[in-house]
Amino acid sequence: MANPLYDGLFGRHAGKTTPFLHLLDGSTITHQDFLSRAAQIANVMLQHNLKPGDRVAAQIEKSPEALAVYAACAQAGLVFLPLNTGYTIDELAYFIENSGASLIVCEGCNQAALAPLAGRLGAKIETLNADGSGSLNAKMQKMPILFPTVVRSENDLAALLYTSGTTGRSKGAMLTQKNLLSNALALVEAWQFTADDILLHALPIFHTHGLFVATNVSLISGGSLIFLPKFDLDAIVKYMPKATSLMGVPTFYARFLDDPRFTAASTAHMRLFISGSAPLLAEIHSRFEARTGHRILERYGMTETNMNTSNPYEGDRRAGSVGLPLPGVEVRICDADGHALPQGEIGEVEVRGANVFQGYWQMAEKTAAELRETGFFITGDLGRIDEDGYLYIVGRNKDLIISGGYNIYPKEIELVLDDQPDVLESAVIGVPHPDFGETVLGVIVAKPGQSPDLDTMMDAIRSALARFKHPRKLVLLDELPRNTMGKVQKNVLRGQYKDMFALT
Repeated sequence: MANPLYDGLFGRHAGKTTPFLHLLDGSTITHQDFLSRAAQIANVMLQHNLKPGDRVAAQIEKSPEALAVYAACAQAGLVFLPLNTGYTIDELAYFIENSGASLIVCEGCNQAALAPLAGRLGAKIETLNADGSGSLNAKMQKMPILFPTVVRSENDLAALLYTSGTTGRSKGAMLTQKNLLSNALALVEAWQFTADDILLHALPIFHTHGLFVATNVSLISGGSLIFLPKFDLDAIVKYMPKATSLMGVPTFYARFLDDPRFTAASTAHMRLFISGSAPLLAEIHSRFEARTGHRILERYGMTETNMNTSNPYEGDRRAGSVGLPLPGVEVRICDADGHALPQGEIGEVEVRGANVFQGYWQMAEKTAAELRETGFFITGDLGRIDEDGYLYIVGRNKDLIISGGYNIYPKEIELVLDDQPDVLESAVIGVPHPDFGETVLGVIVAKPGQSPDLDTMMDAIRSALARFKHPRKLVLLDELPRNTMGKVQKNVLRGQYKDMFALT
């Protein structure tokens, strides 16, 4: 193929009037209509003199046009950088500067705030609002609906996604055309998607789950999406009888179970419910099956690798397990030195395959530390593999918090808390939550003789950090637990507060 990703996902639908996006206003965008929009956007990018390999940073609300920006980047050979819509301007500055983005696509309300940064970096700005309006839309309307697809190879970069860790700055995971396309093909096979599938899409598209899993799978199979702007329980209940499948985070399923409208009858038309991005509680797994008769299929992936394992479509979907390796993916359990451990033992999860990223953007040392010369990626997760080959994730060897599918740096929140005048030190941990898998808890030690105002501290966090990073609660302790070397024992704190948000 001249451009494997574009041809494999989008170009295959050229000229087709088959439905692609079903919108809430009752309208439908066909595959060809969508390709025309993408081509028009690619033509706008060409006018900005963008060349293959340039980065396009996009912080925009979910819309058909927002999705078309992704397709336009693929067609023009540009590297797509989707950014969480919850990021503040200060947070955006790092991603845009670090990536060296040549074009920034943002909401109109953020244009003025981003203009100085764009000017300093020599980047262009286009606006795109949730309703499709903005400068990008105005320009694309004047553009041809055809664009000559740029020749790219499977090893060329297609996307740059920033992933969180527990210390330091976010890392830009470099994903190639092969990484994305191979994984989508494996998922279509594993989950048996066809052109008859109608996927109820309520996930954000700045995240791997909603973009490279849900959307790419639908594109390759030729199916369509009921394209919801966001998670909306009323809309999901309304449209579920028209759908065949849904991909969600554990929060979705917890919300479903709290709604009496969600019954076996309302899900009778569905063939598949998939959960990922955060651990699914066994209790939700069993309650969901008892309520609907459907057994949720849980899978396991991450930004650097897309999807690695999945419970089987046909076979035993085991609660608490993330299933078996996908076709073309190797999974092993190792000690800290990379030596494979015997079956059943707990160790570090490592994966290898065409899905594994090429490394971290401009972080050679970090890449070398986490991506072995043999091609195995050290995921940072701890797990075990049972006698049937099923993988169980038992924890993380880092303190990364995953809440509602979003990765959260504890250190980033701790820096804000530690900066407050009456705070001596803090520790931020993830604790179990019935809706979000995990949620953020801030533990604070006051300076001697001081009484920190917790409400004031929450106000400081709200002004500094995106909403999904906000602690659900702050608690005061006299001192933080430490080991003999003086290191804070976050595992002790997690054990102490593990039931704070448990269902009663």
